[in-house]
Amino acid sequence: MAGFVAASGPALTRDFWGEGLPDQPADFLFGYGTLISEPSRTATSRRRVVAVPARVSARFGLVRAFVSRGGARSGAGFTALGLRHPRDGEEPSSINGVVFPVRDDEEMAAFDRREGGYQRVEVEPDLVEAVGWQGLPRAGRVWIYVPKGIDLSREAGAPDNGVLPDAAFPLVQSYVDVVLQGALAEGGAFARELIETTFDWSPYWLDDRPTPRRPWAATEQAGAIDRLLASVEPAASQFRNRLYPELYAARHLMDATAPR
Repeated sequence: MAGFVAASGPALTRDFWGEGLPDQPADFLFGYGTLISEPSRTATSRRRVVAVPARVSARFGLVRAFVSRGGARSGAGFTALGLRHPRDGEEPSSINGVVFPVRDDEEMAAFDRREGGYQRVEVEPDLVEAVGWQGLPRAGRVWIYVPKGIDLSREAGAPDNGVLPDAAFPLVQSYVDVVLQGALAEGGAFARELIETTFDWSPYWLDDRPTPRRPWAATEQAGAIDRLLASVEPAASQFRNRLYPELYAARHLMDATAPR
């Protein structure tokens, strides 16, 4: 079983990860989207799951981007974050996120069901580095979710490279809010890095906050999130295209359904 490389010096009987205990976790997930958010993780695990900030190296070969569609069955389609290969003219990028333990097979199955449009892929331990003081676990496997259809081998005839947002599957602000609230819990610099290392921000951007004209009423950090999105590239170039639902429909959906 692949594992994280132990730090130099004498082994500790117990540290942040509880190492040395009989129930030491053997599997960990790397979250780079909504899994960065503790409430979002808890909704799946049904228990509080502590995570530590970390970063996957650019040597992993993929980039974080808005390339995974969801919500089609409910009729409220949106485009979520996923991973894809760099396109022509792009360079691989590091991916910041969090590492957290999975208690057992049942809990892992719950996360797999949640991420039903993704495949779970093991990340080599030397490609993951700690960002915070807590460090990484010294043993165990770390997994990351990659959208189904992304061929990690990049062989000839590989499937597509993710699906970009469009009028029916936009970026939705409520999703972006969950991601960035989780990132801001790790600090402003961490949140800026997340925006800077996320590709495919789109002009198809729906402001679907519950009270979009009074965003602070339902989204406590709405002001901080909007300031980041408006000032940090590559999101900033598209932020001006974010529209309230009625304006979004008038610009994108009505035009798309109008008779020609």
